[in-house]
Amino acid sequence: MSSNTLKQAAEAARTKSSTMGKQGSETVAAVGTDFLHTPFMRAALPFVNGGLSGMVATSVIQPVDMIKVRLQLAGEGVATGPKPTPLSVTRDILAQGKVLDLYTGLSAGLLRQAVYTTARLGFFDTFMKGLTARAKEKGNQISFAERAGAGLAAGGIAAFVGNPADLALIRMQSDGLKPLAERKNYKSVIDALSSIVKSEGVTALWAGAAPTVVRAMSLNLGQLAFFSEAKAQLKERTTWSAQSQTLTASAIAGFFASFLSLPFDFVKTRLQKQQPGPDGKVPYKSMTDCFVKVARQEGLTRFYRGFGTYYVRIAPHAMVTLIVVDYLGWLTK
Repeated sequence: MSSNTLKQAAEAARTKSSTMGKQGSETVAAVGTDFLHTPFMRAALPFVNGGLSGMVATSVIQPVDMIKVRLQLAGEGVATGPKPTPLSVTRDILAQGKVLDLYTGLSAGLLRQAVYTTARLGFFDTFMKGLTARAKEKGNQISFAERAGAGLAAGGIAAFVGNPADLALIRMQSDGLKPLAERKNYKSVIDALSSIVKSEGVTALWAGAAPTVVRAMSLNLGQLAFFSEAKAQLKERTTWSAQSQTLTASAIAGFFASFLSLPFDFVKTRLQKQQPGPDGKVPYKSMTDCFVKVARQEGLTRFYRGFGTYYVRIAPHAMVTLIVVDYLGWLTK
């Protein structure tokens, strides 16, 4: 066999191998794309993307959430006295332990996002797709009222489902405020949940569920409905880039979410933190009782204590969540 023949045979083999490799990679890519477009995955992706985006945002914002909870619990039942600031609370936490103490309750926060944000963004996306399809059939556009309704419904359903994880997060973050002898020193969210069930019963996992649901509905109204509306308005009225529109819309949504939900978040924190005393009684009997007692004993402005910290917690969390979920949606479209 001549050298020319050998060269031709080798070249043919290389060409065939290259062609087969390309076909193989194209087949894998096609299979992956087809899998993402199966009916099951199309229905599941909004929930998966929502949960992942919420967990990323919580990992970034957790220290701010810790400070927010401590601010809300400071001076309970007292109208006067020293007023803590975000800086003083941070200083106290660091003085008692270490920097990682700011991440107390992260496991509960991640579980909460895995349940709550997965359901919240998943249901909202599902509701919006249905509303969009119906609006197209009628030749209309989705109204703000419809966006608000989708946000309220998604928030309420998700909050009720995620209440146990939310309760565990508050208990873990407030544990450091108790005298040393009374602290539970929870090791993880599983430890916190099992401890609550053993000492207070399964139904205790839904303590503070009413303000949690109302808070989530008001937060979703502010966050998802205003984000969706602001993004639609900015797209129609400006020539900004998609990234600028998303950032601005999420900042606007963060403000309205904070303003509408903070009073309910405050009451939720108080109700979920409380535990029966030696006499078997708790400080607050219900959401309404908590509102009345705090207003009477501590003043109406107490409901908005730490608004700046709350906004710094809500707005970036909303921005990171919505940007990540937008990006994941683009990756999996």
